[in-house]
Amino acid sequence: MRCESTNRLGLIMAMKQKKERKTLAAMMGEQSIETALPEREVHELPIGDVIPNEDQPRKNFDEQSLATLAESIKNLGIFQPIVVRKQKDKYQIVAGERRYRAALMVGLETVPVVVKNYNTEEMTEVALVENLQREGLDPIEEALAYQGLMNTYKQTQEMISARLGRSRSYIANMMRLLKLAASVQKDLIEGDLTVGQARPLLALRSAAQQVEAAERIKEGELSARQAEQLVKAMMSKKTKSKDATEPHDTAEVRALVDRLKLSLGSPVSIKFRAGKKVQGKIEIAFSSETELERLIAYMDAQESTEHEETMEFRV
Repeated sequence: MRCESTNRLGLIMAMKQKKERKTLAAMMGEQSIETALPEREVHELPIGDVIPNEDQPRKNFDEQSLATLAESIKNLGIFQPIVVRKQKDKYQIVAGERRYRAALMVGLETVPVVVKNYNTEEMTEVALVENLQREGLDPIEEALAYQGLMNTYKQTQEMISARLGRSRSYIANMMRLLKLAASVQKDLIEGDLTVGQARPLLALRSAAQQVEAAERIKEGELSARQAEQLVKAMMSKKTKSKDATEPHDTAEVRALVDRLKLSLGSPVSIKFRAGKKVQGKIEIAFSSETELERLIAYMDAQESTEHEETMEFRV
């Protein structure tokens, strides 16, 4: 009895759903889906009527992940409907492009959708939030999405922060990643560098230095903290190198240079190294082989003298 009752109930439900589909088809002959059904209702659309959003924040889709999702959809179907909006005679994806792509891969003829009356700015925000919540964006995609909201819709960082639930400093720091060298941004996109590893590189002014540091971080598998220390070391080395090339231009040094020029009969320069100790080098210029031989002869003569003059000075 229970089995017979269950079959009868299933038949009644099937007839009711068939009647509802006919009613929906009749309504859609004169109206769009938005007016035919409330926004919250889920219904099937031919997959050919659904189009991607060209301004989708997510640009990179992992093929292996898509294949896994496609296999799941093939076996179990799509549980969460795709969010779309009416766009002329098509329906543009607001959220759910991965499900759409996976559905194409397995050859589905229809997909479940929910139609929303979003304008373009609202659609951009919803697409961004959906990807952020799923952690589906790489750091550069996220930064470009924030930049797009600011440039296209004139939103400030404070406005984006309030609407998306992110702190203003977080948004500012993410957008700063767009100042990195192109190859370093590529490392972030491909997951070869984390944000923590890449952010210290912003302190390096030249793209060449950023690329060099990125390679050293990847080769050494450095942590974010170690990346910071590497950048500090590179900046310190650059500063010391700059200091080493700067002469100590004091009256005493100039006097010593003049004495050497007079003694040697050739141009002379003195360069000091940075540090507390007096260290550096003396450069003697010559313009011909004859002049070089004269200088060598002069030095040989100085070595043969019994008394050596010592010059003391302070820098």
